[in-house]
Amino acid sequence: MSRTEPQQQRSILITGASSGIGRAVAELFLDEGWQVGLLARRVEKLDEVAQGRSSAHILSADVTDPVAINRAVDLFAARVTRLDVLFNNAGIFTPAGTIDEISLEDWFAAVNVNLNGMFLAARAAFAQMRKQSPQGGRIINNGSIAAHVPRPQSVPYTATKAAITGLTRSLSLDGRAFNIACGQIDIGNARTPMVADLSERQAEADPSARPMETFAVEDAARSVLHMAKLPLEANVQFMTVMATKMPYIGRG
Repeated sequence: MSRTEPQQQRSILITGASSGIGRAVAELFLDEGWQVGLLARRVEKLDEVAQGRSSAHILSADVTDPVAINRAVDLFAARVTRLDVLFNNAGIFTPAGTIDEISLEDWFAAVNVNLNGMFLAARAAFAQMRKQSPQGGRIINNGSIAAHVPRPQSVPYTATKAAITGLTRSLSLDGRAFNIACGQIDIGNARTPMVADLSERQAEADPSARPMETFAVEDAARSVLHMAKLPLEANVQFMTVMATKMPYIGRG
């Protein structure tokens, strides 16, 4: 007998569910029979993901708004009885530049979405998982290999993603008392609109540069599914999934 509940009874809330990795994860979990909370600002994009399925719950909210995030988590938990998993995914990549070239507006935007937004979503989910019965749940933070090996001219993104690693470790430690597991997935060059934009910028900056190595975003989504399906007694603390040939390992 499986130690987990039947899949169709499990629930996941996904931030940044309207595009990229968030959308791919949402579509996979819906196909797998989960109750899926789709959280993002653009309702029309969330409608495209939901495709009218009753197991898709559209939650329009800005991750940087604490009132909106708390309301969305409460609403989703009320609809599906409990929150099993949060995929803490929403993030942005601001224009490239050295630190003296980066506008303060871009710096604060990156911190607000990539760090404050993930803190607020984790905070609301942690509170729900702590109070529900049976107690517990899982938080999966979408980090980045940039936290370990940064791209050139990416101070805001790199700094905020490094902070997420600290957030993951602290949540993993503090969640033990409440049966809340927390892990992080670091995804390198999945084929998303964000990576396509980065690739275009790279080609414009250096037309002779080797094209960026990428891999299917659906494979990143399957990695999140593996983490989410584990029983709470087991946890993937950190997972790296990336394009095999991207220049991450080795000397450059």
